[in-house]
Amino acid sequence: MLLLVGLGNPGNEHKRQRHNVGFMAVDAIAERHNFQPYRKRFHGEVAEGVLDGVKTLILKPQTYMNLSGKAVGEAAHFFKLPPQQIVVVHDELDLAAGKIRMKLGGGHAGHNGLRSVDAAIGPNYRRLRVGIGHPGKDRVLGYVLQNFHADEHQWLDPLLDAIAAEAGYLARNDDSGFLTKVALRLQPPKEKAAKEKALKPDQDNKTDSKDA
Repeated sequence: MLLLVGLGNPGNEHKRQRHNVGFMAVDAIAERHNFQPYRKRFHGEVAEGVLDGVKTLILKPQTYMNLSGKAVGEAAHFFKLPPQQIVVVHDELDLAAGKIRMKLGGGHAGHNGLRSVDAAIGPNYRRLRVGIGHPGKDRVLGYVLQNFHADEHQWLDPLLDAIAAEAGYLARNDDSGFLTKVALRLQPPKEKAAKEKALKPDQDNKTDSKDA
């Protein structure tokens, strides 16, 4: 089983804010893979479904960001899940906008949602970090609580679509495969074709074993 947690703040006023990109990502996954409708559970909203044959529970804590661990801790304890079966999706100031990284364990880097999750289940869970860029030290709070600008959707919408399409790799615990497939989806068509060709075995240089 996979517990897939999106971090964000509840309420329509927060729905399109940068701090809510975790909610946006798991919503895209739920829609793409025909998860059941969200229902209230574990101090959050949960949706059940299957990713690449793996039972998956999507969780969006409704406690506000600073208390996200309350929901995550309850769900993890109920299902007796080890950390490697928990993926937390969150906004990351220290990554350029549109970049993503997977990370296992580590610190919270001042992210209050991660701080709360760490306190509830420890730090050794998997994290999908979604870069939103850094506005400068004195502008962080206002920046994360602002809506994504219209021009930012030029990278945000394709990124969310790619994350949703390749989410099965997360369920298989193949984080490197997930990142590779997402990157391929986001490449311009010509660059993508060239890279895929380079990854294929060179058929012309293979020796037929019957002729050896």
